[in-house]
Amino acid sequence: MVSVTLSPADALAQLSFHVQRALEECASRQGLSAVQVRMLGILRDRTPLMSELGTRLGLDKSSISGLVHRAEKRGLVERFRSPLDGRAVHVRLTEGGRARAALGEADFEARMSHLLRHLGAADQRTLIGLVGTLLVGEDRDDDAAPTGRRVDVPPPRRPQAGVG
Repeated sequence: MVSVTLSPADALAQLSFHVQRALEECASRQGLSAVQVRMLGILRDRTPLMSELGTRLGLDKSSISGLVHRAEKRGLVERFRSPLDGRAVHVRLTEGGRARAALGEADFEARMSHLLRHLGAADQRTLIGLVGTLLVGEDRDDDAAPTGRRVDVPPPRRPQAGVG
């Protein structure tokens, strides 16, 4: 076994390069960009405001509007007015977007399992626990972090039979 000595920053940076490359390859296989795949991943279990989605993705207002617009044209997401504030707009996956997100998730899971094959089960559990601790700590520290709050929203629109 080869031993490598890395600083924590270098270790995290090098790991992030592997993860980002895997994400980009998974996205490419679906004909999507990495940021589009990240958006679908975020929307799997939440219906954020456009501004919250932009914050999570690190995009400004015009960039998130363009990203969502292009995804809407592909039938992956839809926008809807907030039931709490009619001025606010939420984003959610369509059925097609949910299917694409599931495919991307399965592909990415397989890629990460391949990467993690170098660790035993106990080490994998430890890694997951440590990463979880880091992420929760960052969410607490980041005042600008989206709330992740869930709101009651109307169900997704369903195409009407016979309407073209």
